[in-house]
Order: sequence, then C-alpha cells, then structure tokens
Amino acid sequence: LLLLVVGLGLAVVDVRLVNLSPELILFIFLPPLLFEAAWNIQWSRLKSDIIPILLYAVIGVVICVLSLVFGLQQLAGASLATSLLVGASLSATDPVSVTALFRELGVDKRLTTLMEGESLFNDGVAVVAFNLLLGIALGLEQFNASVTIARFALFVGLGISLGGLIGFGISFLTQRFDIPLVEQSLTLVSAYGTYIIAEEVGGSGVIAVVTTGLILGNFGSRIGMNPRTRLVVSEFWEFLAFFVNSIVFLLIGDQVRFQYLIDYAETIGIAIFIMIAARAVSVYGLGLLSNAATSGENISIPGQTVLWWGGLRGSVSVALALSVPESLAQREEIISVVFGVMLFTLLVQGLTTQPLL
Repeated sequence: LLLLVVGLGLAVVDVRLVNLSPELILFIFLPPLLFEAAWNIQWSRLKSDIIPILLYAVIGVVICVLSLVFGLQQLAGASLATSLLVGASLSATDPVSVTALFRELGVDKRLTTLMEGESLFNDGVAVVAFNLLLGIALGLEQFNASVTIARFALFVGLGISLGGLIGFGISFLTQRFDIPLVEQSLTLVSAYGTYIIAEEVGGSGVIAVVTTGLILGNFGSRIGMNPRTRLVVSEFWEFLAFFVNSIVFLLIGDQVRFQYLIDYAETIGIAIFIMIAARAVSVYGLGLLSNAATSGENISIPGQTVLWWGGLRGSVSVALALSVPESLAQREEIISVVFGVMLFTLLVQGLTTQPLL
C-alpha cells in the first residue's frame, strides 16, 4: 500500500522513471510473480479444493469479463476495445495483502488455499483471455466463439505440456548434484525459459510457468533439494516477488497521468460497481454450484463473503494494462481505469478486510 501511494505521488508530480516497451512488461514481470505463487502453494491442499478453485478461476473470469464488457459499453459509453481490455485486465485477482492478513490472524487454511489457488489459475486464464481479446480490440480479428474456445484449449494444452516437461526435467536434474546457488539459478532460468519457449511455440507462457512452479515446488524441491537448499530457494523467490511487485507499483506512477484519473473518474466508478457485483455473482453463484457438486466440506456463506470482498486487483492487472500496445488510441483510458479500480480494491477493500474478518 505504501508503494502504491509512492506510485500515486509520482503520477501527481509527473515523474518518468523508465520507458519500457509494452511487449517487455509482461515478459519481465509475469514469470517471477507467477512462479513464486506456484512454488509456495501445496498441491495436497490445492487438490482437495480443485473443483471450486477451477470454477472461480475459469467461469469467474468469464463472468467478470462479460459483465465489464457489457456494463462499460451500456453504462459508461466506453468503446468495445476499452471494455474488452479493461475486462480482461481486471479479471486477474491478486490477494497478496489479504492472504498475508489470513496468516497473521490465523484464518482457516482452507480459505487461504481457495484464495491463493483461485488467484494462481485465474491469473493464467486472465492473461490467455487478454491475449485472445487483444486481437479483437486492435481490429485484427473477428470474434468467433468456437474458434476462441479452440484457441484457448490449444494455448492451455501446450502450456501445461511444456510446463510439465520442463518442471519434471529440472526436478530430476537437481537430483544429480547439491549446489544451492546452481539449483536457485535453475529455478530462475526455468521461470523465464518456460515462458519464452511456450510463447514461441504458440502456447500460454503463463500457464506453462504456473505448471513448472507447481511441479518444482511440490515435487522437484522434495526429491532434488535438501532442506537448506529448499529454504534458500524459497527466500530467494520471496525477495524476487517482493522486488518485482515494488517495481510494478512504482511503474504505475511512471505510466499513469493523474489528470486522466480525474477525466475518467465516472468510468472508474462504474467499473468498480460492475466488478464488485460480478465478483458477488461468481463467488456466491459458483460457491452454490461447488457445494452441490462436491461431497466434501461446503464453503460457508461467511467464507464466501471473505472471498468476495478479498478479491483484490494488483500487479498482474497493472502489468496487463501497461502491456496494451501504444498504437491503440484508448491505451491511456485503459491504464487509467484499471489503475483507478486497483487503487479502490487495495485501499478500500484491502484496509477493510481485517474488520470484516
């Protein structure tokens, strides 16, 4: 939150720190953020709640995107391009501060797993959706439901296959030696390497990185690393994720013009209302479906309420918005709306989660 305020301060005084091309933004920031989240999540806990997590991560993204696309066009008079890319960017949840609160207050581990698991897969689906919708927004492609679903399946399938291949390959490689710095370097190379290879062959780099991170964190680190090395690697990724998050929030100030936040205040307000309403529909509606479909413990209404209010937007949403090509006329509007909504979720929802709990 402090970094966010600093970023906002930079926006006010109109300071430009660095000029990164939109293509580089996703490549630099997404792999470490996603790998660290996947590395730290326990597969055993994830597996027991995989149905609600996948419902929230896949169907929840569709509900969020469709609601924002329809709502922004009807209520705010936004263009199709703006609505599509704002919808895709804001469908990525980032509840880092909420899950930190969960640990601090000793909240039920299941809620933490649901929140982190949803965010992990949801980020992957949101980035795939963003890439699919970008072509439509730029006028390069026409929307076709069957083609979009087929491309989505191909993106995800290639991503999982490549991520699995690289994850298991590096897991068995680290069994051959015990050199902490080399094993740490291999995880870094695997995060960026997996992303590049998957994108080059037409798959989803994000899904591939998540798959590699899950395998290395739950399998590779157990069979190929001693406890000390595992701790060194975990601390390295914790620092890297914090550092990348810091840079993203400072970049906000670098890219957003404060005047635009004022100019698009009405659109931002409408987007906030739609997003919170869509989140309620997906959390409570899909929660009901999940409770009916699974034989295990139901997700309680208080638990669903925390999941609804704790669905913050953060660095992944900003990275997506900043990656919009400069050739798109509505780029400033998209960045401003996404930043304005994220500002609300972090400062209002983030700061009220503790009393809500």
